[in-house]
Amino acid sequence: MIIPPHELAAFLENRQGNPHAWLGMHPATLGRKKGVVVRALLRGAVKCECVELDVPGTKSHALTMLAPEGFFEGFIGGKKDVFRYQLRYETSWGEIHQIYNAYSFLPTLSAQDLYLFNEGNEHRIYEKLGAHPRKLGEVPGVAFAVWAPSASRVSVVGNFNGWDTRYHPMRPLGASGVWELFVPGLHEGELYKFAVWDQQGHMRMKTDPYGTYFEAPPNNAAIVCATDHHTWGDGEWIARRAEQAGKVDRPMSIYEVHLGSWRRNPEDGDRPLTYRELAPALADYVTQMGFTHIEVMPVAEYPYTGSWGYQVSGYFAPTHRFGPPEDFQFFVDHLHQRGIGIILDWVPAHFPRDSFALAQFDGTHLYEHADPRLGAHMDWGTLIFNYGRHEVRCFLIASALSWLERFHIDGLRVDAVASMLYLDYSRKAGEWIPNRYGGRENLEAISFLRQVNDLVHQYYPGAVMIAEESTAFPLVSRPTKVGGLGFDYKWNMGLMHDTLAYFQKDPIHRKWAHDKLTFGMVYQYSENFITVYSHDEVVHLKASMLGKMGAGAPEQKAANLRALYSLIWTYPGKKLLFMGGEFGQWREWNHDASLDWHLLDLPEHRGIQSLVRDLNRLYLNESTLSTNDFNPAAFRWVNANDGDNSVLSFARLDPAGGAAFLVVGNFTPVTRTAYRVGVPQAGHWSEVLNSDADVYGGSGAGNFGGKDSEPIHADGCEQSLALTLPGLSTIVLKWAAAN
Repeated sequence: MIIPPHELAAFLENRQGNPHAWLGMHPATLGRKKGVVVRALLRGAVKCECVELDVPGTKSHALTMLAPEGFFEGFIGGKKDVFRYQLRYETSWGEIHQIYNAYSFLPTLSAQDLYLFNEGNEHRIYEKLGAHPRKLGEVPGVAFAVWAPSASRVSVVGNFNGWDTRYHPMRPLGASGVWELFVPGLHEGELYKFAVWDQQGHMRMKTDPYGTYFEAPPNNAAIVCATDHHTWGDGEWIARRAEQAGKVDRPMSIYEVHLGSWRRNPEDGDRPLTYRELAPALADYVTQMGFTHIEVMPVAEYPYTGSWGYQVSGYFAPTHRFGPPEDFQFFVDHLHQRGIGIILDWVPAHFPRDSFALAQFDGTHLYEHADPRLGAHMDWGTLIFNYGRHEVRCFLIASALSWLERFHIDGLRVDAVASMLYLDYSRKAGEWIPNRYGGRENLEAISFLRQVNDLVHQYYPGAVMIAEESTAFPLVSRPTKVGGLGFDYKWNMGLMHDTLAYFQKDPIHRKWAHDKLTFGMVYQYSENFITVYSHDEVVHLKASMLGKMGAGAPEQKAANLRALYSLIWTYPGKKLLFMGGEFGQWREWNHDASLDWHLLDLPEHRGIQSLVRDLNRLYLNESTLSTNDFNPAAFRWVNANDGDNSVLSFARLDPAGGAAFLVVGNFTPVTRTAYRVGVPQAGHWSEVLNSDADVYGGSGAGNFGGKDSEPIHADGCEQSLALTLPGLSTIVLKWAAAN
């Protein structure tokens, strides 16, 4: 036996941290004789020999079994250097195999790869770490790599080695913290995990942080899966998207979707639709409704369905629940070819404590902060990323970029940004640590957000970054070069809360809350806002959008909702509406059940749906409404002060002078006749939308297609209209310059 006994014992007892120093083929001297020594550790093997590949015929050399676990060693004299070979071995169950030795290959990561990763600047590290089918020379196999700098040993385990942690120990690549192994003969579809030992000798079985596909809980193993099989057909879409780079004030009406509950298959156990089933059905519906984009609630792999995807364990993998990664690519491709953009909910703010995933990955607080005052999320019981650690930042940036590269996503909506920006977020005094200047801002998280936003815009022109940010943090949607965070858009949480607070009141009490409708204009142009009514507003006993509306009778609730939608679709800001809200679902959203599509058999729900469709068409077809959301010169209050009557009016103006829109809301059940409203232009004003029209389920009261202005002073204007304002309604009138 040439290998020292203690090194052999280290293999057999799962203590060997440097397997490539002993396994494989190495130059050796036995006595005075020079040659090579070959070692192999093969599960179930009882005989083994080394077969030379570059000599005529078949020349083999028997190896000696040193341990019944399948450890073999043999000295081959007369060899000046290592040579190409395979191992031919026989198992205890009588099978004969001939394979390449996993320990005869050079590392699959270069020194440059590792340097950039440790520096935090390897933006495509997802192509290096994880599991990747590839060929080394002419030898096919899978290259495994994982970052675990404090581990004493790491093995890759899977079906291919019976999940036995002894048989594929990985090698450490210097001081990089990366462990690597190329396993020849493996193919896509193999299940695997990493067995990670800490410095105290305790083993953790971890799934791959960079995995691209996972099996279902409770096992949560990663699956070897390439992401380059799909042939994309969306080249024209991507080219058009790039042409829009930097043009944030463009039409955007977003339909927010939870893929597992939008529509289900009742004929097959009420299961969710697959990616391939969803693609045509969702494309047809979104096209019919006139939305420009969908926003998909998180699809990055997650173990607990009840988290809705917001507790992520696989930051590079579409969830297995609806199909493999190639099917998700088909989904995106199909929608692109139908002219629909796709925004993905992305969750870099926190991650779950599940023992199989990122938490204490190598026995230390690797991805999270060790101090719970920095690393524990108080509200959700999750862990917070250590944004100051280069490799963690690299991991998250690579995750963001991978969704745009591998899956052609058009942008990311970044969840819970406020919790990232503030060290004292949802914490009491003494529960947080100030930054180095004594402040409450999380400087490392701010730096990370700026970096990821800039890199997305650099690599993928036209892709958008959207912040769910609920505070008054400055310059969220302003470029980093002027001190901003670099997002393209920010969710308008303030306007959402104010308008819902207003419309939830019984109409008789609204006169005392009129400021809820007007205060938002104080800050409207401080950011590039998206007005949102998202999933968060229709869960946890908050009631559905229709259920929130003040007044008791169902028809009045429907009228209120139509008036609210009409107000918001004509108010400055891009639009977002969560599924079910577009037809007035009564129930709160249930992630385990389909939307209540049967409600569309009822006229009041068809009316709400028809209104949303027509609002989208009006918004998209009129540039005054859809490309002037961020231009303060294109908005003017007409009368923001008639709280006694709960009437509000404003104008949307074409800066070129070609068109103007008048929006008037009457938010009590009282129909007002001859209500005078000032207008900025003389002439005919066509009534282009009336939320109380009978086609939407309303009373049909209105202005008979439009009104001519009169030279009567009102609201600071020389011209005015005498309008009929139906109760609980919003009407929209348009003036157009003569050709």
